[in-house]
Amino acid sequence: MSSPETRSSAAVRGLWPRLGEHLPAGLRDALARYHHPMTWTGIALFGALLAFSFLGPLIYTANPFTIHAMHILSPPSLAFPFGTDNLGRDMLARAMAGGRSSLTVGVLGSLVAMLAGIAYGMLSALGPSWLDKALMRLLDALLALPTLVLMIFFAAIIPLDVVSLTLLLGLVSWPGLARIVRNEALAYRERDYVQAARQFGAGTFYIARVHLLRAMLPILIVNTTFMVADVILGLAGLSFLGLGIQPPRASWGGLLNEGVQQVFLNDWWLILFPGLLIFGAILAMNFIGQGLLTRLEGRA
Repeated sequence: MSSPETRSSAAVRGLWPRLGEHLPAGLRDALARYHHPMTWTGIALFGALLAFSFLGPLIYTANPFTIHAMHILSPPSLAFPFGTDNLGRDMLARAMAGGRSSLTVGVLGSLVAMLAGIAYGMLSALGPSWLDKALMRLLDALLALPTLVLMIFFAAIIPLDVVSLTLLLGLVSWPGLARIVRNEALAYRERDYVQAARQFGAGTFYIARVHLLRAMLPILIVNTTFMVADVILGLAGLSFLGLGIQPPRASWGGLLNEGVQQVFLNDWWLILFPGLLIFGAILAMNFIGQGLLTRLEGRA
């Protein structure tokens, strides 16, 4: 007798061909190769967080900056589903606004890190040997520096807005990916099809863009999903220390920091909801990355 997990997997495999009939051939092949229950769970959870943050205000239209003087530190209720803060502001509206800041910085910061890591890794792998050695020694020095200390140092001297924090978190997150790109590029550049392209006169930039990046794309996507979680957690950490998105604008880490300051009053909702949202975002991206990694390694 088959187990519930086996029956569930069989149901998913049976549903997939019917869904795939309505997709373009290239997208269908890519999804068929990398689809995994954990990946879809992460996508569904992250999609719910995106809908909550960006579409939620279309349904729940409360202003996150409005002060309700008669409802200061009110617990969750029908009028205020997430309660109110110490100024009487609607915590649900502020959680939505904080999600827009946190998710925007998380996604864009990881893209900045990915682009910087690709550029650095490719330059090291495809440049002359002396340049490779110099760049790798510099990379070793950067990896030896504590990331949190770097973030706190630069956050103390730059404007604390979405653009600056996106660039900051992206530019302290790329060294690990740069090493991966460099190692993969060194391996792929010796493949026969790359050597053949070089013999036919293909330039270094063309080989990197057409052959190497295409071969590394799955690994880059997996690492970028994990990086989104790292950037969201980094922003939450900075905001918790008061070095993230500045009031009155909200971020999930900033809301958590405000809640901790009120913890002695037993206002549990100020901590619970921002903490769950941060946890959900990190869990979603790790599910996506782990599911993709499992399929990439051929374990499922």
